Amino acid sequence: MSRERPRRGLLPPAKENVEKLANVVKEGNYYGAQQMYKSISARYISAQRYSEALDIIMSGACIQLEHGQVTCGAELAVLFVETLVKGKFPYDEDILDRVRKIYKAFPRIPVPQHLDLGEDDDIQKLSEALGAAKIRVDGCSSFLKAAIKWSAEFGAHRNGSPELHDMLAEYLYSESPEVDMTRVSYHFVRGKHPRKFASTLVNFMGKCYPGEDDLAIARAILMYLSLGNLRDANYLMDELKKQVKGKELDFPNSDLIQLINYLLKTLQRDALPLFNMLRQAYKSSIDRESVFNELLDVIAEKFYGVQRRNPLQGMFGDIFKMMGADVM
Repeated sequence: MSRERPRRGLLPPAKENVEKLANVVKEGNYYGAQQMYKSISARYISAQRYSEALDIIMSGACIQLEHGQVTCGAELAVLFVETLVKGKFPYDEDILDRVRKIYKAFPRIPVPQHLDLGEDDDIQKLSEALGAAKIRVDGCSSFLKAAIKWSAEFGAHRNGSPELHDMLAEYLYSESPEVDMTRVSYHFVRGKHPRKFASTLVNFMGKCYPGEDDLAIARAILMYLSLGNLRDANYLMDELKKQVKGKELDFPNSDLIQLINYLLKTLQRDALPLFNMLRQAYKSSIDRESVFNELLDVIAEKFYGVQRRNPLQGMFGDIFKMMGADVM
């Protein structure tokens, strides 16, 4: 059964509008083009010509982003996903490629370094650069979170497309003015590239504050385990040690890392009493971050069938608070 009604007499082929609107952008009339992209695509959507609407919206998102119009481009990128939902498009490689193309159009601009913060001009430059970075990250995040939600509803993994999670994790890490490793880790563990995740963690370890490196490693491993993914948890730990050694860096040797090493061995067998003993023995290390206890409760349920006393806390508790109630 066709998704689209044959009403082609009322609207021209989408290609005509794509070319016309692209010229409006190239002339510098970004706002006028934006209104036209939205109004013209809405007509195709009303006619249930969703594929052509997607062509127009995708073209608009990419060309606005390529011209540095992040707010306009991000708005059209979200509209692209909303149109996927309206048209009930299933998740497949073709749509994933189109989402990836829009994602790659989002600017990647490093924040200025080596500024003299005693100079008013340099302070102004830094403030403007940080503000622009936040707009880019918020726009790309809104787009990819919407795409992840669509992918989960229309045929990808129940947690959403791993490829989309990897895209969001990489953009959050590379472009955020202040990196939130909890958000970055949340998406990497739902992705499919633990080696890339390891490289990102090693990079973070090279520039984080003292005491943050072992927390980042532990959080990453526990997040994998809370999904029942012992394989990638072990791979990540091995890859981290390998990459740190290759860069001649020191791997953290804290009580928290000892706990993680013991935990990875314990979860390979039916050893709930030992699991509970580890939680008790390393309580002070676990208490360094409130989310660790919640993650361990989820891990106990995944691996040993231990029912959480308050399942809703596990779903909407500390980890969601740390993510700003915005985990997608």
